[in-house]
Amino acid sequence: METLTSRLDPASDAFAANSSAQTALAAELRAKLAEAALGGPVTSRERHVARGKLLPRERIDQLLDDGSPFLEIAPLAANGMYNDESPGAGVIAGIGLVHGRQVLVISNDATVKGGTYYPMTVKKHLRAQEVALENRLPCIYLVDSGGAFLPKQDEVFPDKEHFGRIFYNQARLSAAKIPQIASVMGSCTAGGAYVPAMSDETVIVRNQGTIFLGGPPLVKAAIGEIVTAEELGGGDVHARISGVTDHLAENDEHALQIIRDIVSTLPMPAAPAWNVETAVEPTADPAGLYGAVPTDVNAPYDVHEVIARLVDGSRFH
Repeated sequence: METLTSRLDPASDAFAANSSAQTALAAELRAKLAEAALGGPVTSRERHVARGKLLPRERIDQLLDDGSPFLEIAPLAANGMYNDESPGAGVIAGIGLVHGRQVLVISNDATVKGGTYYPMTVKKHLRAQEVALENRLPCIYLVDSGGAFLPKQDEVFPDKEHFGRIFYNQARLSAAKIPQIASVMGSCTAGGAYVPAMSDETVIVRNQGTIFLGGPPLVKAAIGEIVTAEELGGGDVHARISGVTDHLAENDEHALQIIRDIVSTLPMPAAPAWNVETAVEPTADPAGLYGAVPTDVNAPYDVHEVIARLVDGSRFH
């Protein structure tokens, strides 16, 4: 293959102007990512922690191997939508390692509107499931959600990528013999209650996780019975009586350890049918990427300058 050679002058005014402008844009992107990673407002995060729960990203960190990379999917979903009240669309999804095996994690963020599903939340959840299906990755659900965001239910349901398609995808994953593991670490209400029920193995946290289609207020309104959330669908009910869950955990940390133990029993996937060569740095300096691309989207530029700074050895056919 031909080795591409850069013809740009890093000392030129145009290169410097491009580099400066693109650096500013990259800084703006990093700021948006950092803000989205925080989740909901400070008061919501403090209330979440006061209940003895780990924050959603702390849950993922404890689930994955020490030092595991985490390839996050759509971290800026819902950016600029819903009055910016749903950072990351209220759900975190990505690929990481558990006992050295790649898994896909979908974690509700209860600090964002109680983990409820906006239309973009549904689309992000569905996309993550599709990634799991296409790559045969075990799918781990860390559930802490109040179900659909009711003020937007007219958009959550009537759509090709509607809320119910989550369960269709779960059925497809099951048919493909791709493991699904759920941990109920908070609310699991209404349609969301099907997620743990359709998983292969399910954990629930005692005195914290609840699974029911309608909560205590709905029960009281329907039949006049007064019942607590724990009595209606808590860990003891589902681990001892209903059989919806397979494991009863004492806290978040215990639940995550149970999931890790389950993943450790799964067979390792077959080795890929291709060889992976040792990576080689491009001969063109990747640091020049920002200078190679103008900020004016109407301005033409040589895309070979970009490729030369990305591919191994700057080789391109």
